[in-house]
Amino acid sequence: MKAGIGLRWQPRRTAHAAPERRLSKEAVTALLIHGCFQFGASMSGLFLNLYLWRLTQDLYVNGVYNIINFLITPIAFAVGGIITKRKDRMVTYRLGIMMIAVFYLCVIIAQEQVASWYMLFAIFNGIAGGLYWTGYLVLMYDVSTEQNRVRFLAVNMVVFNSAGLIGPALAGFIIQWSGGLQGYIIVFLIAFVMFVVASVISFRIPSIVSHHRAYYLKLMGLVMRRNGLFVKGLGAFLVLGLFQGIMLFLPNILLFQTFGREDLVGYLGMFFSSLTVATGYLISRRVGKEPVRKFVLYSSAGIVLGSVFLLYDVTSWTVLVYMIAFSICNPLAVNTLTSYYYGLIGKLPLKGQLRVESVVMRETFLNSGRIISIVLLLVMAGNLTSHWLPVVLAAVAAAQFLLFWLIKE
Repeated sequence: MKAGIGLRWQPRRTAHAAPERRLSKEAVTALLIHGCFQFGASMSGLFLNLYLWRLTQDLYVNGVYNIINFLITPIAFAVGGIITKRKDRMVTYRLGIMMIAVFYLCVIIAQEQVASWYMLFAIFNGIAGGLYWTGYLVLMYDVSTEQNRVRFLAVNMVVFNSAGLIGPALAGFIIQWSGGLQGYIIVFLIAFVMFVVASVISFRIPSIVSHHRAYYLKLMGLVMRRNGLFVKGLGAFLVLGLFQGIMLFLPNILLFQTFGREDLVGYLGMFFSSLTVATGYLISRRVGKEPVRKFVLYSSAGIVLGSVFLLYDVTSWTVLVYMIAFSICNPLAVNTLTSYYYGLIGKLPLKGQLRVESVVMRETFLNSGRIISIVLLLVMAGNLTSHWLPVVLAAVAAAQFLLFWLIKE
């Protein structure tokens, strides 16, 4: 429902926008598909890690699950790049959506046995997610232009998080209402249906027959040696991954540990998404080119400020302050870096033919950062009561200041 709100808002705004900043029909359809996908993902993805935690009470299981997931994802991106070049990005995109739907169907069938086979599920999820994001990241580049890309990414953020507003709250309510682990299975079933719907809608975007089917991934090393700015852009995503790796699974466990109720975790997720929607809305109203370095400096400062409270104590109010800072500042950094990186892709040789290879390289660096941070967390803070846990969070948050030196206007 919320995704629909985001999409209804967009045409009214573009009606008054400059013609070159208006979003195309395919761009709006892509946002609709991603909204349906995110509605399902915000329910299932948010509570899958919590489901593993409830089954095992072991941070190691969650950490290893995410490490395997992030290790497999770049490989899936590379394979997805081959499919995209040989066929089309919509083939990769639809295959990713369908595999994610099958993944959650397997979770529904396995139920509590997921904890016993979590490594295999991590591999499956990494492959499905890698294919999905390969298709969608290339699609985002194709349906936007240099003139409206900042606006498209901002509206994408609004749609993405608007869909995420109702999803966590609904999932938390269902789980609390069921009074047991069976509620998780109901949530995964609803997510499965939403992924099927997204797959059906994806056929509204036609495939493109391209004559440029050569896959230049092996030449990206040469491109990196000759383009220092591009290398620094990739380094920026590695730094971003240092923070994201932990934040993609730990916050919900911390919230559940401090509040003890899944419905409150869902309602708080809705609140945090609303803050992100507000951030995306403000960015979408900006006219002209965004001040890249200033945006990442503001976002880094806000995240570090929020992490300082965790150094005092890990309690309900310090976790809330930290998550509020994260929800406002992290989307600002992600949106800015994505727009910046797409600009770098447009300046590479072969006039846009390296966009697929560039997306694969981006994901490789991003997931490398994610893996490093999770390994650091497991080595230094093996459980939620460790005094090293807030130190690791503050350290990876402070590392975000490196973004300021890795990018240029």
